[in-house]
Amino acid sequence: MVATHEFMTLPEIRRAGRRNVAPEIWDYATGGAETETALRRNVRAMSHYAFRPRVLRDVSHVDTSTTFLGMPLAFPIMIAPMGTTWRFHPDGDIALARAAGRMGTIFWLSTVTASTPEEVAAAATTPLIFQLYFRGDNDWGEALLHRIEAAGFRGLCLTVDTSHYGRRERDIHRRYDPRGGYRGLDPPRTYDRQASLTWADVDWLRRTTSLPLIVKGIQTAEDARLAVEHGVPVVHVSNHGGRQLDYAAAPIEVLEEIVDAVGGRAEVVVDGGFTRGTDVLKALALGARAVCIGKAAAWGLCAAGEEGVVRTLELFALELRIAMANCGQARIADVSRELVQRVCTCGR
Repeated sequence: MVATHEFMTLPEIRRAGRRNVAPEIWDYATGGAETETALRRNVRAMSHYAFRPRVLRDVSHVDTSTTFLGMPLAFPIMIAPMGTTWRFHPDGDIALARAAGRMGTIFWLSTVTASTPEEVAAAATTPLIFQLYFRGDNDWGEALLHRIEAAGFRGLCLTVDTSHYGRRERDIHRRYDPRGGYRGLDPPRTYDRQASLTWADVDWLRRTTSLPLIVKGIQTAEDARLAVEHGVPVVHVSNHGGRQLDYAAAPIEVLEEIVDAVGGRAEVVVDGGFTRGTDVLKALALGARAVCIGKAAAWGLCAAGEEGVVRTLELFALELRIAMANCGQARIADVSRELVQRVCTCGR
């Protein structure tokens, strides 16, 4: 099913999304921590990599399909977990899950949801991943894990880069606190538990659930090695969209060293600053299995609900196919590190 073609480019969707929501909601959806240097770096770092296109390779048919944890993806782009999505559109996570299903990809549901995991699972036609903010004690966590297992979720994603809620100055300047309003799960108890997490908690989660565990928020090769040593099957490279620690490196910049550190012992996914299909192709060349989009999906949700998210994914997929063809890559499996080179952008 094809979404409305009112939007012909991704920037059009962003502009429409901004028009449709209150200024404080838009700032929450797009802002970052403190000076927003990390937020800007996430996007600008994409220009640090240029393609090395190959020619005369028969790209009359381009296949963007791949897998994640053995699950099929029509293209290597998934919808990242986002909190408080009901502020962007009344249908929130339900709309995001439905859009992912229509486009043959996977939706990651945040702990910070207004819909229960059961409600989202009932509406979804696609595999779901549950993203965990550890708010309570182990009994709280175990009860929640039983719920998401029973609802049919296919993976568990532990976010580890939120030891303290970042100082998001756009929100502070407006005296706007987006937290609160949770209806789908127990209200967040405290950030203290997030701050006290260690690798022992990763081991506990692996013992407690049968779901494959994803650790989200890895930003160094050292922690990537620790993740695979603790048996984690997916390393998620992320700086939380530049919303937690200002002056963090862009995920695209640390992706290569993390892929090398993992050494094929786990799948690697990445998010942060991916706004075009060409960005996705660069991440694949650097070794990512897939890319998760958060802000771009939120903009689609703001612009036109489920239809806006579907159209966002359509345009990402279209841009990816065109970039692959013009780089001489007929299949995702053909994409390798030789496709990109680091370039100097000192004059920019």
